[in-house]
Amino acid sequence: MKIAVIGVGQMGSAIIKGLLNQHEDDIIGMNPVNPRVSKFAQEAGFRLVNSSEEVVSKKPAVVIITTPANVTLAVLEKLAGLPAHTVIISAAAGIRLADIAAILPTNPLAAIIPNIPVAVNAGTIGLALGDHVMAPAFDKINHVLAPLGEVIRVPESQLSIVGTIGGCGPAFVDVLMDALGDAGVKYGLNRSTAYRLAASMVNGSGKLALQTGLTPAQLRDQVTSPGGTTIRGVEALEKNGFRYAVMDAVNKANG
Repeated sequence: MKIAVIGVGQMGSAIIKGLLNQHEDDIIGMNPVNPRVSKFAQEAGFRLVNSSEEVVSKKPAVVIITTPANVTLAVLEKLAGLPAHTVIISAAAGIRLADIAAILPTNPLAAIIPNIPVAVNAGTIGLALGDHVMAPAFDKINHVLAPLGEVIRVPESQLSIVGTIGGCGPAFVDVLMDALGDAGVKYGLNRSTAYRLAASMVNGSGKLALQTGLTPAQLRDQVTSPGGTTIRGVEALEKNGFRYAVMDAVNKANG
């Protein structure tokens, strides 16, 4: 499948990396002339073009928009010559599907909020579909997004909070892993071992939650035996307002 990614910044680059890991699709990146992007394209092995007209001429099956919100609508206007069957997937925060439909009324539309781990096919992707996405278009959307990570379908009105938890959450987890690393060093682990231990624990905990379908509280109860070490640690987290700190971080990030 021919897939064009418009805007090869941080998120566009992450999406391209994840797509290239699958070795299945013909990937095209579009970006204004930029030495960093040119070097990335050469090293990663995808075609790079510098204009919307070149993208239109390639007739991609799917176009993923990752441009800054303040230029997205102008970019979309230059893509008006795309075939009606080309699926448009927008990752531009703050741009509504209705705004895109006003410019590209015949194309199937979707909006996503991905996070950076899509680069290693372990992303969290909020997905909202446009009103007229039929089975063939949905199959294209699923073909593109499913290999990038966990796709969570929500109404468009909920993409903001999905983006906050999925997009900002990795930074919050990074702070937790850094703190766990410091604690490991305090008790004699070298820094690299402490960080590896923390990252492995987070990875395994996430997989267990996804694969079992158990709630976080149920998973916590599995390892908090009466009078044991873990419940004493949980008590310390509660005493220091850990739960409220996480909720407040989400409040501030989503404000």
